[in-house]
Amino acid sequence: MLLSVIVAYLALTIAIGYWASRKVKITGDFMLAGRSLPLALSSAALFAIWFGSETVFGASSEFLKGGLYSVIEDPFGGALCLVLFGSFFARKLYSMKLLTLGDFFEQRFGKRTELIASFFLAPPYVGYIAAQLVAMGLILNIITGLPTWQGVVLAASVVTFYTFIGGMWAISVTDFFQSIIIVLGLVTLAIILSQKAGGVVTVISEVPVGTFRFLPRPEFKDIALYLSAWSVLGLGSLPSQDVFQRVMSSGSVTVAVRSCFIAAALYLTVAMLPLFISLCVRHLYPDFAQGDPQLALPQMVLSHTGIFVQVLFFGSLLSAIILSQSSS
Repeated sequence: MLLSVIVAYLALTIAIGYWASRKVKITGDFMLAGRSLPLALSSAALFAIWFGSETVFGASSEFLKGGLYSVIEDPFGGALCLVLFGSFFARKLYSMKLLTLGDFFEQRFGKRTELIASFFLAPPYVGYIAAQLVAMGLILNIITGLPTWQGVVLAASVVTFYTFIGGMWAISVTDFFQSIIIVLGLVTLAIILSQKAGGVVTVISEVPVGTFRFLPRPEFKDIALYLSAWSVLGLGSLPSQDVFQRVMSSGSVTVAVRSCFIAAALYLTVAMLPLFISLCVRHLYPDFAQGDPQLALPQMVLSHTGIFVQVLFFGSLLSAIILSQSSS
């Protein structure tokens, strides 16, 4: 049953991308969706940039080990990036009617600077996309027993196909659809696990002291690490093609600015769900939490929930990973 739903879900994703491809007529449609995305699609596309395996798996496992202080980079840094972009850059860049971020460097500093900037902007995405593909392969391996490398190939094929045929239009429409799946799946799982654990108050009351520490200790090293955690995504992703492309795809400058703020709030809010779910897992099933923390959640879902919850959870998980792949 679960396998059939996963196959149907991937097929639906391809179908949505193919349907969106009908709107692609010129280069501007492919790259920036014709600069016509409404607020909902633009916000969903921005929310999707970083919400992938590192948020569901990485951040939740780090949270269990080091508390809130250990997840400053993601999601708090990502939300900061969107707020800063919307506050200081979205309006000015949108009015320049650029096609790529490299065009900005060309207009301001010349062709040589554009080539150098583009050269250094591209390589980081290789590792990031590879990580998402491996995560997808691992999830398919857990669900179906499919070898990880085959899962990686399947994931790459699906994302490449609908991105190639539909460009930013396909990405935006599928991002909106998958964002709904993510929120629905994570909220449902959080409610079910919370009820099993005796309620939110019970789960929160049993966390170790210092779990919700948010500020650094008054030591130079701690402060430096704290600021660097905020800066990795908060500042480092400001001059990135993925953020730029999604903001510039908005239907108007007002939509461009507002979508940054909405996406930041949505990203920060939804990213709290995996953290809370990880606390529920540690409370209810400590044996899973003691193993590989990144695989504890999917293994727990397979072992202790019904097919309905499994479909919602793995649907949202696959959505999150596919979102991040297509966003890059």
